[in-house]
Amino acid sequence: MHIVVDQLTKTYGRQKAVDNISFRVRPGEILGFLGPNGAGKTTTMKAITGLFSFDAGTIHIGDKSITSQGDQVKRHIGYLPEDHALYTEMPVIDYLKFIAEIEDIEPARISERVGEIIQITGLQDEKHKQIGELSKGYQQRVGLAQALIHDPEVLILDEPTTGLDPNQIVEIRELIKSIGREKTVILSSHILAEVEATCDRIMIINNGQIVADGTAKELQDRARGKYLMNVGIAGADADAVYNALKNLPQVEMVDFADKQQMLFEVRSVDQNSPAKEIFDMCVAHAWYITRMTPQETRLEDVFRQLTMN
Repeated sequence: MHIVVDQLTKTYGRQKAVDNISFRVRPGEILGFLGPNGAGKTTTMKAITGLFSFDAGTIHIGDKSITSQGDQVKRHIGYLPEDHALYTEMPVIDYLKFIAEIEDIEPARISERVGEIIQITGLQDEKHKQIGELSKGYQQRVGLAQALIHDPEVLILDEPTTGLDPNQIVEIRELIKSIGREKTVILSSHILAEVEATCDRIMIINNGQIVADGTAKELQDRARGKYLMNVGIAGADADAVYNALKNLPQVEMVDFADKQQMLFEVRSVDQNSPAKEIFDMCVAHAWYITRMTPQETRLEDVFRQLTMN
């Protein structure tokens, strides 16, 4: 079931949290939603689920409008908020049966469906434990199970791996990838490596507007119009070197890679290397170069380039 967002706008007072954005997500596609805090990710996701009203635009899930046919649309959506509330004193199996009743699953099918979803989310050994006794990773699995219990065609997952350790992140990632083969998924995260590994497509939002949309490779290829390099310079104060690099005409951006070690990340204004300007600058100041190497464009570089303003 596809998702179509067209010219969506949401304001809070004078601030536009979401500013006239449009996009489409195809069935069987996992869309990674990236952006800094306050960029408009959660607002957009809640608008898609019908939890937020919006000021302008339309949202369709399949052929139904979230505005005029919200009750019908919500039956097709599974939603996992970032701070999901679980009844921690309930055993996992009882909680999922309770959620199944809320989702209006036929009483005769509830036990079967709960058994299926426990199998899918890997909760077999934990199903009789109280939710409060589970690790954060298994509680997150319970959250996914409640979002999936009614077998929705659309999944909206807001920061699904928040607070998990690296092993738990991998487990949840693989679970989402497996589920995503049969559903339409929007996944938000601050972990760039997670989005790159999990999602078919990445959309970056900043200040309520979409600033990039494509696969990780496509976004990296677009950013390669700028030359990136790692530079090490010694013989001076780190801040003095930083300011000198920043003032070079060929340099667009400078950041500390390691201030103590006097290592800098430098991005040029175009595809040409700023190496000669940096060399001449060091000669003029009697500084010396310890490192000057080209840097492969990473998703992190693309994200920073598009959201630092």
